[in-house]
Amino acid sequence: MLNQLIPYILSLPIVLLALSVHEASHGYVAYKLGDPTAHNFGRLSLNPLKHIDPFGFICMLLFHFGWAKPVPINSRYFKKPRRDMALTAAAGPASNVLLSIVFAAILRILLIFADSFFANESSFKLIAVVAYMLYMGIVLNFGLAIFNLIPIPPFDGSRIFYTFLPVNLYFKVMKYERYIMVAILLLLYFTPFLEDFVSSVTGGWTSLILKLFGLSEQSPELHNLGTMLAYVTITLLS
Repeated sequence: MLNQLIPYILSLPIVLLALSVHEASHGYVAYKLGDPTAHNFGRLSLNPLKHIDPFGFICMLLFHFGWAKPVPINSRYFKKPRRDMALTAAAGPASNVLLSIVFAAILRILLIFADSFFANESSFKLIAVVAYMLYMGIVLNFGLAIFNLIPIPPFDGSRIFYTFLPVNLYFKVMKYERYIMVAILLLLYFTPFLEDFVSSVTGGWTSLILKLFGLSEQSPELHNLGTMLAYVTITLLS
């Protein structure tokens, strides 16, 4: 039973970091644009306890996409409310994309020296676990970014999309935002469509970022990564 929890345990710190950075980035950009609300509520923090939404956290851990407790934003402080709201919304997904790139860079460096760890069993186990966590850092951050860029309320993508709507239509959509959120949650619960879509797009972006860091299908480093991921997900579960 404990062995089956190992992948989730290893993913836990990555999930907490991804969600915390995402929400803190929203608050920081809003603060720089003149809105002190998130700062006043103590949300410009990487402390996950300030950001975690239980249901969104579980979805993130199990399905590799989810959400955190929204950072409070007051657009009345913005000089250009619609533009600044869009910039604030974009900050969350952008921070996760940057995090995934950082994890990919560290993973690439790790794999350059991975061959020297394969001969020793104990060092191989350690490096395999670290590689697994770095790889999940790429997947989970891309999943969070892509999920939140869906251009329907209340996701970040809708705030960006709203910028291009006429003012009268903008306020009409905002009025029904809560109901749209309920519909999305029902869709998430009763159908695999949303999960399949996000997983498919996340997989494509993960492959792309690995290729950008020289981890193509023919590279020996990618073969080593596959060996280590298989060890964590199969050997430790047996």
